[in-house]
Amino acid sequence: MLNINDFRTKKQKNEKIKVITSYDYSTAVIVNESDIDAVLVGDSLGMVFCGYETTIPVTPEEMIYHTKAVKRGAADKFIITDLPYLSYHVSDDDTLQICGKIFKESGCHAVKLEGGSEFSGRIKLLTNASIPVMGHLGLTPQSVHKFGGFKVQGRDDDKAEKMISDAKSIENAGAFAIVLEAIPEKLAALITQAVSIPTIGIGAGRYVDGQVLVINDLLGYNRNFNPRFVRKYRNYNDDILNALNEYCEDVDKQIFPAEENSFK
Repeated sequence: MLNINDFRTKKQKNEKIKVITSYDYSTAVIVNESDIDAVLVGDSLGMVFCGYETTIPVTPEEMIYHTKAVKRGAADKFIITDLPYLSYHVSDDDTLQICGKIFKESGCHAVKLEGGSEFSGRIKLLTNASIPVMGHLGLTPQSVHKFGGFKVQGRDDDKAEKMISDAKSIENAGAFAIVLEAIPEKLAALITQAVSIPTIGIGAGRYVDGQVLVINDLLGYNRNFNPRFVRKYRNYNDDILNALNEYCEDVDKQIFPAEENSFK
């Protein structure tokens, strides 16, 4: 299993870091047998698993519940849990209480929070409490209404320069890695060069230290979700639909259950 020091070592050795999201025990069991380095229990579970329109409604209790399930399945993997909206946007005392509860009860190895230099104090607060923190820049889904939708960030010079500055601030505050989401490839490369901690890209191009994908996207669970940054390695939407219809046909024709599926 990786630890937070291994992330930096991998960057130094130019070894790519492979991260996947997972939200449930059954999937995590399979992930545990793979070559994946780390599992992110993202607040994207709100949209992918619960059907919310955004990640904003996700609660600390939901993050704890799903992280515990994933950790039971992927016991040999480094587990990172997203801090949901308004868990670290509050006072120092409330931030420590809420985030400490998530860290302690979920059993994760690190947490992830969104935002730039304005949250560097929160990163320092948590790391001082021995809670490892991963940063997140670019398209930060908890700020989707502020951005006016899920849009690529950092395309103009001023915003790009601020993002580089934010990355340095996050590193100085004690973060062990940074997720870069939906930003131009060139900017991601500049950020990766500007910091000594690894960058994990999702829609950030080729020149980062690692990649993360939502496992449901990778497996093609939703045929109508086809963002540019996703590569579908399987088409499970059609496979699952076909399997369900075959099951229904077998029941209708009394092919299932057969003798071998029955008890004597």
